[in-house]
Amino acid sequence: MNSSPQWLSRYRRGQREQVWHELHQWGSAIRLHPELVEEAQSVCDEMARRARQNVEVVVARLTAAGYRFHENDDEETPVSCPHAPPTAQADAYAGWLRDRFGAVPMTLCSWVRLVGDVWLVGTHPEWPTSASADPLVIELEGSRHPDGPSLRDYHDEEWADWQEEQATDEDPGVFVLPVAPDRLHKENTSGGGPYGFVLPDGCVDGLFVGETTTSFVAYLNQVFGSGGFPWPTGSEGEWQVKRSLAEGLLPL
Repeated sequence: MNSSPQWLSRYRRGQREQVWHELHQWGSAIRLHPELVEEAQSVCDEMARRARQNVEVVVARLTAAGYRFHENDDEETPVSCPHAPPTAQADAYAGWLRDRFGAVPMTLCSWVRLVGDVWLVGTHPEWPTSASADPLVIELEGSRHPDGPSLRDYHDEEWADWQEEQATDEDPGVFVLPVAPDRLHKENTSGGGPYGFVLPDGCVDGLFVGETTTSFVAYLNQVFGSGGFPWPTGSEGEWQVKRSLAEGLLPL
């Protein structure tokens, strides 16, 4: 397989799909080539910077429109911080993820270090069913709840429980690192298991389990293409709101 020493420059020039395709082809074997790992990580970091810009734009647009960010509970408890940037401990947390799970996708680490935690659940004044549209939620470091329960402890317990199941269950399935409630739980109704990343995974861009299973970057492009709300609700005002939110967002 031919390597490309121009991944980052090509990505910045707009050859994003081709670059991701080449990186996907390498699979976890890319880890055997340190010079390629460095450049692949630089592409993932560039992706994360673009994603953070998109998040900041969407949050600003929602705020200006009078969007009410809230929790997915009966009280619709207000959320004052829908986007919490990475903390000073983000690099250490990314390192802990690598150590704990053996291998994690580079795109996941880039998100932890450069984007932070995002919670877009809420209600739009011109689109009352916006919480039913699977709003973007990614919570990895726990920066949105600095005084709350540790996400590291939560992830550690989930991993330990899965390993215990693996020892006793003939088919425990893959481990999914939970990072968001599923679509139905976001709208405060009964749903399924949380969204998350299949681990361990040494590929550049890993598998993200949501309503479907796809690469993390493909998932994010779908989300930002709909202004942060990828699920159709068929409600009045939905498409106008989504178009206004998605206008000018950066493809990843």
